[in-house]
Amino acid sequence: MGNIIFERNELLINSVIKNLEKRNFNAYYCSSKEEVLKEITNLIGKNEVIAWGGSVTLDELRIKQYLEDSGYKTINRDKAKNREEKAELIMQGFSSDVYLMSSNAISEDGILVNIDGTGNRTAALCYGPKRVIVIAGVNKITKTLDDAISRARNTAAPVNAKRVSAFMEVNTPCLKNGSCMNCKSETSICTQVVITRLSNPKGRINVILVNDKLGY
Repeated sequence: MGNIIFERNELLINSVIKNLEKRNFNAYYCSSKEEVLKEITNLIGKNEVIAWGGSVTLDELRIKQYLEDSGYKTINRDKAKNREEKAELIMQGFSSDVYLMSSNAISEDGILVNIDGTGNRTAALCYGPKRVIVIAGVNKITKTLDDAISRARNTAAPVNAKRVSAFMEVNTPCLKNGSCMNCKSETSICTQVVITRLSNPKGRINVILVNDKLGY
């Protein structure tokens, strides 16, 4: 049964890759988590400066640790001693050569949907870093754009709100009922909802789709 699901997912991912390419993204397929690090190595030069946004997917893949252990030049906001230093490192990330992140959802026709609280991750996706690499598991793929928005708001956001609440104050309705209530809370992590239809310039945004479940 596992092979049947894997084969179905492979067909789906390859279809999404074709649709991403029609929208000027560079898109790549990885059959496993282990293949992702190899693909990352192919896409990033040793002299390039790398930054990243908050991402459970990146943490699960241990990409950040791998890059630092391998001698790549990184802007590691996770090592900041305080909020001020972290804010400065985030700003430096907008001038990086490569920015790593995941996506909250991707529609089958190749549109990315992302939700952010402060907007630093979505801002870097839209503009700033020379290139962006988005890594997403097959679980992030949805049938339509409406489904992608719903997934970002009702699946990813409540779980991320719970995750963020472990190190900062979050008081949102989704923490209590597990679903988006379209709140206007001061601690909402859904300040920015960004729909990325095209990569402009062509090839600036690279998407690696993985035939495995990753992140929220």
